[in-house]
Amino acid sequence: MRKFRFWFSVITLILLLIPAGSVLAQTYSFQLPKQVVNYYVNPDGTASADIVLVFTNDLTASPIDFVDVGLPNNSFRESSITAEVNGVPVSDISSSGYQGSGTGVAIGLGANAIQPGQTGQVRVRVGQIGKVLYPDSSDANYASIVYSPTWFGEQYVHGPSNLTVAFHLPPGVKPEEPRWHKAPSGFPAEPQTSLDENGNVVYSWTNPDASASKQYTFGASFPSGYVPNSAIQRPDFFQSLGIDPDTCWGLFWCFGILGLILGSSFFSVKSAQKRKLQYLPPKIAIEGHGIKRGLTAIEAAILLEQPLDKILTMILFSTIKKDAATVVKRDPLEIKASHPLPEGLFAYETQFLSAMEKDEKNRRKAMQEMMIDLVQSVAQKMKGFSRRETQEYYRGIIQRAWQEVEKAETPEVKSQRFDEVMEWTMLDKHYEDRTRDVFRSGPVYVPHWWGRYDPVYRPSTPTSTPSSSGGGASISLPQLPGSSFAASVVLGTQQMAGSVIGNITDFTSSITQKTNPVPVSTSSGRSGGGGGCACACAGCACACAGGGR
Repeated sequence: MRKFRFWFSVITLILLLIPAGSVLAQTYSFQLPKQVVNYYVNPDGTASADIVLVFTNDLTASPIDFVDVGLPNNSFRESSITAEVNGVPVSDISSSGYQGSGTGVAIGLGANAIQPGQTGQVRVRVGQIGKVLYPDSSDANYASIVYSPTWFGEQYVHGPSNLTVAFHLPPGVKPEEPRWHKAPSGFPAEPQTSLDENGNVVYSWTNPDASASKQYTFGASFPSGYVPNSAIQRPDFFQSLGIDPDTCWGLFWCFGILGLILGSSFFSVKSAQKRKLQYLPPKIAIEGHGIKRGLTAIEAAILLEQPLDKILTMILFSTIKKDAATVVKRDPLEIKASHPLPEGLFAYETQFLSAMEKDEKNRRKAMQEMMIDLVQSVAQKMKGFSRRETQEYYRGIIQRAWQEVEKAETPEVKSQRFDEVMEWTMLDKHYEDRTRDVFRSGPVYVPHWWGRYDPVYRPSTPTSTPSSSGGGASISLPQLPGSSFAASVVLGTQQMAGSVIGNITDFTSSITQKTNPVPVSTSSGRSGGGGGCACACAGCACACAGGGR
């Protein structure tokens, strides 16, 4: 009996000496019926988070007196963090007490601990988290941000969790500009898109049956020009040269950084504008073999990604030259299709004529459909062929077309050659200047179809010229100065843009959205983890938590 009492006393003493927290840590058992995270990208490139965790403590478990909240990295400002339990502020916030994997903070609930059988809400606001933006792997002009909400060890949490994660993108980002990354399993493939109270674009994902013990990773990308270039995690100019910025002259450094930020913003905006004009689908860029011959000048213009207003003007001239249309009025442009239409028209020419017969609103829509069909048709024809080699081939045709015109020895022959290859010469971006230069020493003998293009054209006194047959007969051709001829074609392009399709950037952007939409990223541009994170997201730009309590 004395021996029993002795060992009983020893065991009791040992139990008394064990810290209470060590015993309680083994008896955590709870559900997380709801978690809502609002993740904000600030204008300065940092992030803020508003995290709401609703706990239901098990009847047989210990009180929930600490909550570990994972954060993307250790570049957060601890003084910017506030927390509350059921609306009551708590001040015990410590990164040193964090017991989860990776980085984060421990929230001590103190007198507000969630007791067994009770449900309580913990809300944590993080004002500033740095180093969260990285270059997007699919587009160097885009910045990427990735986040994983807090999860807990499966030995502590059980049951489904209604999880919502919302990304609030920087001010100024337009709804059509950003892109979302591939959603985790169990979440909608496409997020719900909306605007928050500040008018900023919001992507949100919700899964009512998520697991509170599983890591879910979400991401979004947006044009990098909306945040300072310095906020994106890549070597800056001085670092790439191995120069310590602190050794630089302060004033020069400040103005240098300002210049880099402004310059980056400018080029990013320009790049975003350029992206809207890139209507060719990316699959055309997949390199094949050989040259695709037999494209019309208009199809070659699509392959060379010429401005759409120029392409529409080329189609206009093509229908006029084929005696399929006549311009009734130049400004605003009105044309009359021939009835019946001549044979041999291409599908895009027929669609063009049909579109021009519609009212203003439906005409623009029909023009968009026509251009989408044309772009997709060229993409289909280019399957298996080399885009680069084919583009070089048609650039060569353009140059040879000009050479044919330039080597002609007389104005008459020049005009004839020019009429024959006009569609190809129009593809030259210096078309107006080259036309003026070629015909500087002589006039353009206007082709027979010119009157159908220019309704106010009145031929000047015809000039008799020898027949090309050499039989002594003569023909009479009206004349125009070369500069006037070129300017009239350019005017047609401007009128096409202004009166038929409106703003050329908006019109082209509407085509691009169908033929070359902004892709949905599946990564954010950096590989591997870091900073102790047990996640595989880019640059470890995610919240790592779980396992602690």
